[in-house]
Amino acid sequence: MANSYIPRTYKKGAVLLKPQGFLDGNNVNLVITPADMTLFLQKKIKSVDVVLPKKDKIKISINSCEFEKNKACCSVIKDGGDDPDVTHDAKIVVDLELTSKPNSIEIDGGEGVGRVTKPGIGLEIGQAAINPTPRRMIIENLTEVGKEILEKNGIKVIISVPKGKELGPKTDNPRIGIVNGISILGTSGIVIPYSTASFAASIRQQLDVVLSMGDDTVVLTTGGRSEDFARKVFDLPDHSFVQFGDFSGYTISQCAKKGIGKAYVGGFIGKFAKMATGVKQTHVKGSKVNMNFLSELAKKCKAEEDIIQKIKNANTARNVQEIILENNIEGFFDLICLEVYKQMRGHSENKIPVEIILFNFDGNVLARYPKQ
Repeated sequence: MANSYIPRTYKKGAVLLKPQGFLDGNNVNLVITPADMTLFLQKKIKSVDVVLPKKDKIKISINSCEFEKNKACCSVIKDGGDDPDVTHDAKIVVDLELTSKPNSIEIDGGEGVGRVTKPGIGLEIGQAAINPTPRRMIIENLTEVGKEILEKNGIKVIISVPKGKELGPKTDNPRIGIVNGISILGTSGIVIPYSTASFAASIRQQLDVVLSMGDDTVVLTTGGRSEDFARKVFDLPDHSFVQFGDFSGYTISQCAKKGIGKAYVGGFIGKFAKMATGVKQTHVKGSKVNMNFLSELAKKCKAEEDIIQKIKNANTARNVQEIILENNIEGFFDLICLEVYKQMRGHSENKIPVEIILFNFDGNVLARYPKQ
């Protein structure tokens, strides 16, 4: 089975770029182009050059290709590059059919492509969850290849992801109101390793949904586990819970920019220890826990010198938490929350109220700021 292909490493100037893959939106266009060529030329296509949103071109291989007189169906296998998500290796299928409406291109979702049920993501309720950028890419590629055909006929496009309904619940789609499948995204068409751009776009989109639903309170968490614990504390709609991962500074600044009324921030000692020192991007590869900083907080709590040294020599922030609990150092976790509060307020330019909640790994609240 041939995969859609991009070189695993390549040089641009003097920079060696990391392995990259294709966004869902571009995978659709990887299939659209061979499908329309198959339909128009009435022959199977094995590979094709595809135009990306930023006008670059790439050559890809086709997984399957079938055609009749007025129909064609092609597929590719999604390549997530160095940042595979749950849709990595999913089959994306495009069916094309000629219609009797000249110069008309209709785009819809088939099996496994979700439907929009909430406002705020730039698509109408009830519409297939195919974002504006891949829609534009589809129209551009069809118009370029099928100019003569479109003078006499229209083209109906159906995009399907056979395992999409199964994969959808494993993504953020349900919380932003996309049901029964995955969404077809795509900005540049290329997956950037670690999905920085995609993650940032997802955060903005989730905040838009919150506001479009008439709400203005969000619960920002470091990940799925802290979100589960936060849900036991806050009785709010699903869309109000937003996982910021490693992008705490960016997320709270977007909350302020978009006019969110209040943000609760929940997480564990590891991320909070970094956030407390002003780190905006807390990925393990980009930042480390500052044990000297944590030892200074312990000193403010009147910890004895041997405890301070243990903290300085600790392997992880979790190890520090254990030391603090074992030695009953009162006020330490309150100080962590206070420092995170100061940083998050600063990143928001003091525009929105913030409340910090530190959980232990069993889901119990170690500290909150401001105190209740």
